[in-house]
Amino acid sequence: MTLSPDGLEAALRAIGAERYHNRHPFHRLLHDGLCSKGQVQAWALNRYCYQAVIPMKDAALMARCDDPEVRRAWRSRLADHDGETDQDGGIARWLGLTDGLGLDRDVVVSQRRALPATRFAALAYLDFVRTRPLLEAIASSLTELFSPAIIGERVSGMLRHYDFVTPETLSYFSDRPPRAARDSAFALAYVKHHATTPARQRAVQDALLFKCDVLWAMLDALQAAYVTPGQIPPGAFVPSDHSGEPA
Repeated sequence: MTLSPDGLEAALRAIGAERYHNRHPFHRLLHDGLCSKGQVQAWALNRYCYQAVIPMKDAALMARCDDPEVRRAWRSRLADHDGETDQDGGIARWLGLTDGLGLDRDVVVSQRRALPATRFAALAYLDFVRTRPLLEAIASSLTELFSPAIIGERVSGMLRHYDFVTPETLSYFSDRPPRAARDSAFALAYVKHHATTPARQRAVQDALLFKCDVLWAMLDALQAAYVTPGQIPPGAFVPSDHSGEPA
């Protein structure tokens, strides 16, 4: 059965309600002030791997798109993340976060101390956008429908609970909600307009499920390495406050 456009939107929002990574136990620890500084550092260092592939996947998507209107709308994402110089943009602000947490910038950018599962998950997302049909690639970005709420929760929770975090440290998140709302509105409208058969509607739902799985897998890796059982893979970042014992 073919869903109406509004019915498809409802199905996509239901996926987010069930599968978005705000429901992951690690996020509950992070937002509720139950992480050590080392665990927060590990989260920020590993999340950089994902931040770094975002402009790459957006450039790959644009390169495959023959519709100038879509390219014009999508290129703002590149400006948002890459900025006009290395002093602005989302990646620069994320590095401001890792700087503020006391991490060595060269180590963060190299990604060599990130968890293997984090690197694999980020690259899987990039590969998905490069190789899947354009409709599915665009649909995979729809996790942004759910990010404004988690960002507000994250910022308020971290500022309330961690004395080593400041508003300046968290500046990456200050303007993300309106940008995420803008980007997700465009992607959702595109998907609702183009997913007009049961097969296409199933494909876009699967694309969103895949993206939710990517984000969830990265937190699974953090939970296993830095919370319980607390087994950090060889070569990965070891916080100074890591006991080596399960939490």
